Amino acid sequence: MNRLVPVPEVIARLPWGLYALLGAIACFGSIVLFSAAGGHIMPWAGMQIFRFSVFLVMAEVISRLPHSLIRMSALPIYGAVLIALILVELIGGVAGGSQRWINLGFMQFQPSEFMKVAIVLAVARFYSILPIPQTRTMTAIWPAGVLIGFPAVLVLIQPDLGTASMIGFGGLTVMFLAGLPLRLFVGSGLAVAAIIPVAFSFLHEYQQKRVLIFMDPESDPLGAGYHISQSKIAIGSGGLFGKGFLNGTQSHLDYLPEGHTDFVFATMAEEWGMLGGTLLIVALMLLLRWGMRVAQQTDDRFARLVAGGLTTTIFLYIAINLMMVMGMAPVVGIPLPFMSYGGSSMLTVMLCIGIIRNIDRNRETLGDRWR
Repeated sequence: MNRLVPVPEVIARLPWGLYALLGAIACFGSIVLFSAAGGHIMPWAGMQIFRFSVFLVMAEVISRLPHSLIRMSALPIYGAVLIALILVELIGGVAGGSQRWINLGFMQFQPSEFMKVAIVLAVARFYSILPIPQTRTMTAIWPAGVLIGFPAVLVLIQPDLGTASMIGFGGLTVMFLAGLPLRLFVGSGLAVAAIIPVAFSFLHEYQQKRVLIFMDPESDPLGAGYHISQSKIAIGSGGLFGKGFLNGTQSHLDYLPEGHTDFVFATMAEEWGMLGGTLLIVALMLLLRWGMRVAQQTDDRFARLVAGGLTTTIFLYIAINLMMVMGMAPVVGIPLPFMSYGGSSMLTVMLCIGIIRNIDRNRETLGDRWR
């Protein structure tokens, strides 16, 4: 019989270094949101801290679940989220020209956010079942391709190009980590490059405009290129040390659209400068380093693929958002973890952290017997 662990001992065993890092990023994000709201704690900064606190507790609860439960639930979770994506097409609510949510009465449920986690779990589960020698055969490719392709297409037609891309990249990352030959990825990349002109014609008009504006934002600085142009101005005007807390002009004078969500990094950089931006990026890189270290130190195949895949999912949030606000990628509506205001993205990232933490706690008991 397992003995009950005293509460002080449980508290002592918590990963205080990790939680201090997450808390520092989240608090800094709330400070930026406080400034973006003109010096008001509500609605953005206060709600952000509240959500972070709730989701942090959720992540710790997930970390204490039996790892076998996560393993056995991988494919059922994927199936449930896939059904929810299909329901979005049938009964989903439309807002801003997009059909992405299911109205549950007390909240708006966006299944595509959960698919970012579910796709990693499902593909990792598939490769943990598949014998390693078969990872170099077609048997290892087409089932995973179906698992990835079906939800990605459903999300793409909502339309949500950014989330569809993250689902695809997350699944492909697990395929790569599973040991599929590099030539398959090179060949697939060349094939994708060849069909880009055809795929471009199937994009919605606003999506085509985003791609064209990304290539030449100055062609329409007051129209479709306005977001990128103002974001660059905000980041550049911050200089080395920034204009100072509450002294930003781009966000306070409403020149910078979505300064509290997608373009929160630009809001931060204007007031905190390159120094603040560098410290934030270093903190986020430390989080990614923790995730990859957990993946490297885990002997279990499923756990290793999940940890690597979910860490990559967090990385995609960071990389796509930073490239977007700096004009290095089209504007696709991907938020910056713990900084951008919003509950769905924070919930997804904390689910990733909770599962990775579960693997970290159980890695000594995982091994070849699970393969």
